[in-house]
Amino acid sequence: MTPLTVHRGRVFPLDRADVDTDQIIPKQFLKRIQRTGFGQFLFYDWRFEPDGREREFPLNEPRYREATILLARRNFGCGSSREHAPWALLDYGFRVLVAPSFADIFYNNCFQNGILPVVLPEATLDDLFVRASGPEPLTLEVDLPAQVIRGAGEPIPFEIDEFRKDALIRGLDEIGRTLHASDLIDAYEKTRCQDFLAPVH
Repeated sequence: MTPLTVHRGRVFPLDRADVDTDQIIPKQFLKRIQRTGFGQFLFYDWRFEPDGREREFPLNEPRYREATILLARRNFGCGSSREHAPWALLDYGFRVLVAPSFADIFYNNCFQNGILPVVLPEATLDDLFVRASGPEPLTLEVDLPAQVIRGAGEPIPFEIDEFRKDALIRGLDEIGRTLHASDLIDAYEKTRCQDFLAPVH
């Protein structure tokens, strides 16, 4: 998993609430067994006509095509628990998501895949949406170690669980954390094996 410390990127404003995982990555594209290749299908039903022609959707605008930070409204990532949703977002290029709230399973899946979901008050999001929808593209700097967003007036602080913060900074998912402690695990297993084989008096 690619570590995330300070990320600077262009912002894409998705001014919709209750965006579910089937809208993020429609079910017909879930047949792949790899984690890659899903980015081209991100928000597919909003971005494309059935025949593949582009619809009038903000992400199809040139100014947003290179965006790596996504703004959304409340309850982003609701619906089914498919992990393909963060896979599609990451494969497209998004490393940071900002919203007033996220669906719980989706929120956890983001951390497991190297995406930082930031929760901010709706009033703060309102201001960011105005800035990101203006005539000039908005670029933000998200400083995870300092837990602050810069580039839109006064720095914007955000909260994050220390365990998850450390995992993102180090680029470790749950499996990676386990492997990182392999020496301790091996030592523990040897001790248990010796205790099991010890003669009983």
